[in-house]
Amino acid sequence: MRFFVPLIAVVVSGSALGGQESLHFRSSSSDLVVLAASVTDKDGGFVEGVRRERFTIYDEGKRQSIALFSNEDTPVSVGLIIDNSGSMRPKVGEVVAATLAFAKLSHPEDELFALAFNDRVEMALKDRPFLLASDIGALEQSVSSLNPDGRTSLYDAVIAGLEHLDEGSHARKVLIVISDGGDNASRATLDQVVDRARHTDATIYTIGLFEPDDRDANPGVLKSLAQMTGGERFLPSSPGPLLNACRRIARDIRSGYTIAFEPSKRDGKYHHVQVDIDRSDGRRLAVRARPGYIAPTSGQKP
Repeated sequence: MRFFVPLIAVVVSGSALGGQESLHFRSSSSDLVVLAASVTDKDGGFVEGVRRERFTIYDEGKRQSIALFSNEDTPVSVGLIIDNSGSMRPKVGEVVAATLAFAKLSHPEDELFALAFNDRVEMALKDRPFLLASDIGALEQSVSSLNPDGRTSLYDAVIAGLEHLDEGSHARKVLIVISDGGDNASRATLDQVVDRARHTDATIYTIGLFEPDDRDANPGVLKSLAQMTGGERFLPSSPGPLLNACRRIARDIRSGYTIAFEPSKRDGKYHHVQVDIDRSDGRRLAVRARPGYIAPTSGQKP
């Protein structure tokens, strides 16, 4: 069981935690829970430069000391989970445009993979488990060949995506799900997806694309997946907002705060966690982070 909570976006003061240092830290015997936090202002804009001492972490209501604080824009491993079922046929052009827009705004050394799902879940990048975000041509060729058809196995695809992310070489991991949220073909259940997501170190962002008369659409599932992992859900109604959603996700990944603390107990249970920020300067700031983590058990190594 993995218990490190997402190492996602990093951006602002504190001691540096570069990519190699991050990997070394995760493999050490020091059990720290690592959270990614995004800070936004009253208009939803990302706020950089917030100092370490303004953050407070609570584990099951008990205040914890911050053991690590970082602000590096380092490469991440990203999985694109693309709905390729028949209901997405009117949206396929938008999916291609959104995918490429995200890649262009990513860190050039980010490693990407793409899964397409309908009745089955398949690698969209044939014979290439990962490619660099800078390899736009290969990504465009892969997603442009999608031919939406069949039913929807969203739950199977999310679990497969989380498992493939484990093979990524970067410590920070992200999953981006593009779907209507419906599922009518998976072997896995929603409960199994929730359990897997809670055990993962990935942050999930979801983009809901569906027609008004789509009876299978389930935006609530997309919201749950994002919230439980510290990500965001987007429901763009046209190509413009869709591209803006991809830009915001890319910005969020590259600008945020990485904060670590020691777990309050080693009981193997789900712990609720809260990240607060000092607002004494009068600014109306909001913090978004994963709401919980699975604690390690006594004697368990990360």
